[in-house]
Amino acid sequence: MKRFNPTYLLFAILAVLLVGFYTIDTDTNEASLASLPDFTATSEVKPAEEKPVNTLKDLNDAIVNIADNATPAVVTIQVKQTVEVSNPFQRFFGDPRGGGEERTRRGLGSGVIVSQDGYILTNAHVVENADEITVGLSNGKEYDGKVVGTDPRTDVAVVNIEAEGLSTIKIGNSDEARVGEIVLAIGSPLGQDLAHSVSMGIISAKGRAIGIIDQGAGYENFIQTDAAINPGNSGGAMVNMDGELIGINTAIASRSGGNDGIGFAVPSNLAKSVMESLIKTGKVSRAYLGIYGGNIDRTMARALDIDEAQGILVSEVQDGTPAAEAGLREGDVIRTLNGQQVENYSKFRTSIATREPGSEIDLGIIREGESMNVTVTLGELPDEQTASSTQEPDRNLEEQLGFRAQNLTPDLAERLGLESAQDGVVVTAISRGSNAYRQGLREGDVITSVSRNTVENMSDFNREIKRISDSGDDVVLLRILRGGVNQFIAFEL
Repeated sequence: MKRFNPTYLLFAILAVLLVGFYTIDTDTNEASLASLPDFTATSEVKPAEEKPVNTLKDLNDAIVNIADNATPAVVTIQVKQTVEVSNPFQRFFGDPRGGGEERTRRGLGSGVIVSQDGYILTNAHVVENADEITVGLSNGKEYDGKVVGTDPRTDVAVVNIEAEGLSTIKIGNSDEARVGEIVLAIGSPLGQDLAHSVSMGIISAKGRAIGIIDQGAGYENFIQTDAAINPGNSGGAMVNMDGELIGINTAIASRSGGNDGIGFAVPSNLAKSVMESLIKTGKVSRAYLGIYGGNIDRTMARALDIDEAQGILVSEVQDGTPAAEAGLREGDVIRTLNGQQVENYSKFRTSIATREPGSEIDLGIIREGESMNVTVTLGELPDEQTASSTQEPDRNLEEQLGFRAQNLTPDLAERLGLESAQDGVVVTAISRGSNAYRQGLREGDVITSVSRNTVENMSDFNREIKRISDSGDDVVLLRILRGGVNQFIAFEL
């Protein structure tokens, strides 16, 4: 018996619900910087039929029309990189240096033409360290490509080819994209033989931060999709039903190495902003606030005595930064940014970094139970910043906590890369089944305060934990030092 295909149901529902004329906005997309190229879409996307979309054929024709018009703006990007590898045989036969042998590495990705004079958006990882770049158009023509600039922190790059009158695609407003909206993914999955493949899906989620860019130090705000994306699709187009570019396909989450229905794209608004900076100045200028922070879950909200688990907790304010000058403090809870709710630290950090240095922001915060507003003038992010007591630990408290700690000696501090005079206690062992571990505490973390009270040694630490336990409270708020950065962790005893 044949299995039911849910795709048919999707099409049937859409055919019933979609009424009205199918129209496409063909306004030109003007770059915000006067000195930039003219990013004007040359492929006019027309409606499938000048009649209501009442049948599956109408919907099908509309999707075909979008694919036909968007595909010529998507290119293949072949890269070559020459690397030197050692030759063990030369070493064996008497060359003390071992010799060296040059080999060529090849890679394949995708890109999207966004201006008639040859500017192409792609991923930074597609063209990273490339010695040669060949750009292939859908009509079979090939051009030598030149890297205009790359931004590894957002995984965006701009390539240029010497050509005119190219087919382009309009850059849409990714902020207006909606979860559940139908999108097409266009690129070159798995190899050049499959160039300009088109797949269809929906937007599964927005604002994803998955920690894949620059080992989590990048700025992520991905659009998630179930449209089929595979290796080689990187740098290709995510296109909405208005025929607009709303994302640059970048990554997949997969256990098999291929498409598992979870793909990610850099939003077009972020990619466009980076592109304009790279074309105009050759680099990306980012705003910065000067804080470190963390997310607030329900346990943390209880520890902070706030109503809901929303916003971020400021764990450190760096000296001499815009945040310090504006009066932000450690322990402040940032709830809103320019009137919009702050969801998590990663999205907040990306939102700050993608603003113009010198711009003003208004933060709604909670400080010691009181609501207030703080106005901050953002600065420009610098280039790529960018043993006293011997008291024995209390075994009963260890059982409650689920971890063991000891005094931070000068020797331990040195091994952890800290100043020898650093105060606090260091976590030396922790149970993976403990609440503290589930909330993020790890071996090597240095605890510097318990429930906002500073601890210099094990005597202070045991006293504060015992005080919390005796009071009948079951939530502990720790300030920890990890990798030179302060963080807050809250957990239940």
